[in-house]
Amino acid sequence: MSDSPVSLTPPPEGYANWLADLKSRIHTAQQRATLAVNRELVLLYWQIGRDILTRQSVQGWGAKVIERLAHDLRAAFPEMKGFSPRNLKYMRAFAQAWPDEEFVQEVLAQLPWYHQLALLDKLPGLETRRWYAAKAIEHNWSRNILVMQIETRLLERSGTAVTNFTTNLPKPQSDLARESLKDPYRFDFLGLTDDAQEREIENALVKHVTEFLLELGAGFAFVGRQVLLDVGGDEFFIDLLFYHLKLRCYVVIELKGGKFKPEHLGQLGFYLTAVDAQIKHPQDAPTIGLLLCKSKNKVVAEYALRDKAQPMGIAEFKLLESLPAELQTSLPSIEQIERELQGPR
Repeated sequence: MSDSPVSLTPPPEGYANWLADLKSRIHTAQQRATLAVNRELVLLYWQIGRDILTRQSVQGWGAKVIERLAHDLRAAFPEMKGFSPRNLKYMRAFAQAWPDEEFVQEVLAQLPWYHQLALLDKLPGLETRRWYAAKAIEHNWSRNILVMQIETRLLERSGTAVTNFTTNLPKPQSDLARESLKDPYRFDFLGLTDDAQEREIENALVKHVTEFLLELGAGFAFVGRQVLLDVGGDEFFIDLLFYHLKLRCYVVIELKGGKFKPEHLGQLGFYLTAVDAQIKHPQDAPTIGLLLCKSKNKVVAEYALRDKAQPMGIAEFKLLESLPAELQTSLPSIEQIERELQGPR
């Protein structure tokens, strides 16, 4: 008996909602299954690596045992692709880099194997690897995004902007706000050189807002550019306005094409006052200002912020010419980043 065409049979009431719910549950189950498989695979690789380490160090087995083991495992499990000599050496390095089995089980097993290889290949120290592993899990980075964050030295740049948050924001918001900013910001994805003007940089940042949001970090939501403020009949325009979902506040970003000058903070402070008065919701936290400039004298920046009652930060931005040549070639293209942001592989 042939099935009648589905299109000729109208679904019963409530079917569409039920189908949507089923799709969501199936998708969730698929994700859990994938995570479970990945977890078991990472733990298996760690255990194999630990066994190789133990037998080489305690029983004196030589390096050639890896070649023999690779041959025998591939013969026993021809459908599995992870038993090449190179991957077995990575397993050994993985176990050597992470001797704490409990940490591997509870934390690292959340990351796919190729993320583990990136952490091993790109980073030298345990604590640095821990930091990037935690960020990759927190923000659900794909491997390419993880590599990009490592190569642009996210750890060294995070929380290093000159700010007055400690005196102008309560804890723990002041700590979160400080960690939400970095210095310098890398705008190499714009393809602009150091002679670019402020408006040209602003236009490019908006055009490539996806990459800009990635560089700003988790929590930033783009509100608009050249946002109009009407103050007593006079018009003023904010370069870039964002809302930070974790801080629950607006973030005003002003671009300066040259070196930082103390008078720049007067303009930024005026914008913060206007946003607090005209845009901010009563339940929002105080608006934060971020001044981005091509260069700054850190001591001058610290002095300029001392008497400011509003929460502000000052950081540099770097364009293409400021990035080392070897790093430029290793960064993914804009198209690659956009594909990565569409979801992890």
